[in-house]
This record gives sequence, structure tokens and C-alpha cells, in this order.
Amino acid sequence: MDYYFEKEDLAKFGQGVLRENAEQMWDKFMEYYGSVFEEGALTTREKTLVALGVALAEQCPYCIDAYTNACLERGCDQDQIVEVAHVTSVIKSGATLAFGVQSKNIIEKKSMK
Repeated sequence: MDYYFEKEDLAKFGQGVLRENAEQMWDKFMEYYGSVFEEGALTTREKTLVALGVALAEQCPYCIDAYTNACLERGCDQDQIVEVAHVTSVIKSGATLAFGVQSKNIIEKKSMK
């Protein structure tokens, strides 16, 4: 089966393939990325769980792969990772319902005419 996303491409990202034509931008991105994941008000482990939730919400297969593995490397267990998936799901679902208000507003405007 052919997939648009190739697992091998995750490693290419880490190798800086996109650095070739934009070295300065790539280096700044990687510097920022590294800084964001340093210990701060949140631990690196907590930040990795947040990153996994965002990866799931964005549905990025590379990020899901990378951050699931990073969570495991930082001592997260299956229960914690599954709970992140459920938190992501309920927030994404709630946001969808909130956007449904837009449809309701249109219906109400159309019915007033």
C-alpha cells in the first residue's frame, strides 16, 4: 500500500533536509525549538505530552510518531498517552461544536428575512 507520508521522511526532517535552501531560517527554527523544550514552568516531559496532544489534533503522522516515542523515552506510560488522546479528542470536538454556532447564526439570520 502506498502512503503519502513516508516513515523515512521523519528522519529527513531531523537531518535538516530543509536547511539546504534556507540555512539561516532552519537554524533559527531549531534554536527556538530547542529553547521551547527546555525545562521551565513545565517540565520537558509535560511539554512533550502537550506536543503529542497538538500532534494528534493536527493529525501529523510524523509528529505523532516522534512525540509518542519522546513521551515513552521520558517515562510516560500507555495510560498517560491514551489520556492525552482523549483530552485532545474532547477539546477538538468541543471546538467543532463551538464553530457550529456559526451555522446556527446563519440559519437564524436567513429565517429572519
